[in-house]
Amino acid sequence: MKHLVTLLVLGVLFVLPVVVLVLIGLAPGWRFPHVWPEAFSPQAIAYLVRHHERILTSLGSSFLFSLLTVLATLPMCLVPAAVFARVDFRGKALVEGLLLTPALVPPMTFAMGLHYVFIKLSLTETMLGVVIMLAMFSYPYMFRALVAGFQSMGEDYRMCARNLGAGPLAIMLKVELPLLIPAVIAGGSVVFLVAFSEYFLVFLIGGGSVDSFTGTLFPLLSSSNRSLSAILTLIFLFLPIVLFAIVDITLLRLYRKMQMI
Repeated sequence: MKHLVTLLVLGVLFVLPVVVLVLIGLAPGWRFPHVWPEAFSPQAIAYLVRHHERILTSLGSSFLFSLLTVLATLPMCLVPAAVFARVDFRGKALVEGLLLTPALVPPMTFAMGLHYVFIKLSLTETMLGVVIMLAMFSYPYMFRALVAGFQSMGEDYRMCARNLGAGPLAIMLKVELPLLIPAVIAGGSVVFLVAFSEYFLVFLIGGGSVDSFTGTLFPLLSSSNRSLSAILTLIFLFLPIVLFAIVDITLLRLYRKMQMI
C-alpha cells in the first residue's frame, strides 16, 4: 500500500505536468476557466515540421557543446578529485569551498568578468569559448562526483596495481578510471543537464553565433504562442531522458561484457 501511494504521488508530480503540456501543445486556444480544451489544432506540430531544420540544428548544437563540456570537465577534475579524496592538508575545506564557488554564485556574476577576458582571447562567438565557459561553470558537479567515487574506491586497487609494477598513468587509465565509470556518469549527467539547459552563458559567450535549443525555447516561453512553447518544452524534457536511457543500456552491456556484474 505504501509503494502504491508513493507511485501515485510521483505520477501526480511528474506525469500530470507532462499531460498538461501535451494538451497545451495540441490545443492552443485552451484558456481558463475551461477544464478541458474545446478544440484541438495541429498548428504547433505543423510549425515544427516546416522549421525542422532550424530546430534540429539548435538541438544538435546544444548536444554538441553539452557533450564537449562533459568531456572537458573530466580531465579538469580527475587529479584534483583524487587528491581531495586521499590527502588531508591544512585549509582543505577552504580550498574545496573555493573550488565549488562556480556552483554557488549566479551565472551572471560568474560570467561578466570572464566575458572581458574571453573577448581579449578572441573566444567569444565560438563553440570553443562556449565549452570553456560552461566547463568552468559546471565542473564542481563532476568534481564532487569524482571525489565520492575515489573515496568509495579506496586505496587497495591502486596499491595492488603499483605492487604489480604499474605506473601512475597506467593505474589511472586501466584500473581507476574503469571503476570510476558510475561516478563519471553521475557527474557527467548533471554537467550535461546544466550545459544543455543554460541560456545566459551560451548567449553571452556565443553572441548568437552558437546555436542553442534554449535560445530557441526561452523567447517562446514569454510569447503568446503557448502551444509551440509547450511542444518545444516536451522535446527539451524527453531528449535528455532518451540519451540517459541509451547511456544506461550501453553501460549495462559493457559491464556484462567485462563480467563486472
